[in-house]
Amino acid sequence: MKIRRTAIARLVPAAGLLLIAGQASAAGFQLQEQNASGIGNAFAGSAAIADNASTIHFNPAGMTRLQPREFSVGLSMVRPSFKFRDAGSQSGVLSAGTGDAGGWAALPNAYLSWALNRNIYLGLGLGAPFGLSTDYDDGWVGAAQSIEFDIKTYNVNPSLAWRVNDRLSLGFGLSWQRMDAEYERAVSIAAVPLASTHAILDADSDAWGWNVGFLYALSDATRIGASYRSRIEHELKGELDLRGPAAGTNPALARGRARADVELPETVILSAVHQLDTRWELLADLSWTGWSSVDTVDIVRTSGPLAGLTVQTLDADFRDTWRLALGTHYQWNEHWTLKFGIAYDQSPVRDRHRRLVALPDNDRTWLSLGAQWRPSRDTRLDIGLAYLYVPDTKIDNDQLSANPAQNRGRVVGEYRSSVWLLGVQYSMAF
Repeated sequence: MKIRRTAIARLVPAAGLLLIAGQASAAGFQLQEQNASGIGNAFAGSAAIADNASTIHFNPAGMTRLQPREFSVGLSMVRPSFKFRDAGSQSGVLSAGTGDAGGWAALPNAYLSWALNRNIYLGLGLGAPFGLSTDYDDGWVGAAQSIEFDIKTYNVNPSLAWRVNDRLSLGFGLSWQRMDAEYERAVSIAAVPLASTHAILDADSDAWGWNVGFLYALSDATRIGASYRSRIEHELKGELDLRGPAAGTNPALARGRARADVELPETVILSAVHQLDTRWELLADLSWTGWSSVDTVDIVRTSGPLAGLTVQTLDADFRDTWRLALGTHYQWNEHWTLKFGIAYDQSPVRDRHRRLVALPDNDRTWLSLGAQWRPSRDTRLDIGLAYLYVPDTKIDNDQLSANPAQNRGRVVGEYRSSVWLLGVQYSMAF
């Protein structure tokens, strides 16, 4: 078995930036690593810290705290581990086991902030707010439910910040987002054995969203920030194919157009930063994600004899989630700052019965540390390391009782999971 969350895995023409697949850090299939500089403090204070141009994603109002022109580029290296143990699954002839996810993956980001004058800033951010990939062995015990499920998003986020006065700043951004999805599973048709034929959906969508934020200084030592990122409604359209022996039994049904609608969730972040003394800075973050927008996903044929037929429904039934992060910075000397953080991230999966093999997600706890090196006033290099503890994750997804004719089986077992993150971010004023 190979399980990983993915980010951008292709060239973004507008920026010429290659973004490589990586493991997501946030619960569900949200990608927390929209910068690498926040890894060291578990992304605490993300909407209020505004210490490099990546504030464009977390709170565009933070650009007014930057120097007149700044850019930031980062790379997060991710090492996930997911191990499944079967505990009595019922899937017909399918009985093969699975291995560890293994391997490292990478998630880059890039941002540019530019002041038109003292009060107006423009920005551009490139990132991937959501992504998911689960890739199992073809004959594993849950192949009738999913062999591969892959979602990629890439996001271009032009932004504007306005300094209203010395205490208050406002920010606004638009998002053009591309989404690619591929879903593959084993199917059973007539006398053709299960797992010898695969159904594959390959679809994509372009959509628009928006985000806003504010940053307010309560005093010289304390500031708060809040941001909102809208839902984005994707209408995925593409091809649905059968590949394998069963595809030849009825060529008219083996290939056709299909669609699936997915509404990616809205997010809200409330952050605070407090300078305790000359050395210690405290950070806090409370965020909410409206995952209930992802309920059921219907895959519908749009061409051929089966046009209008829902060929499969993915029952996610997600719940809204919360994430709490606390962190601190310690200024060791004029060039070095040490970072520490802890966070609790709630999963949108309600229980083991509604846990999909395509997304064996669970709550996770972050333990983070990092450092920032400032060789000069205009340059900063951040490095962060985090371990994400995930408790043993039980699954009992029964698609056999409800749909015995479709032979999707019942997957019962337990996942043992964990994630390591290592990130580097370079920021410069020019």
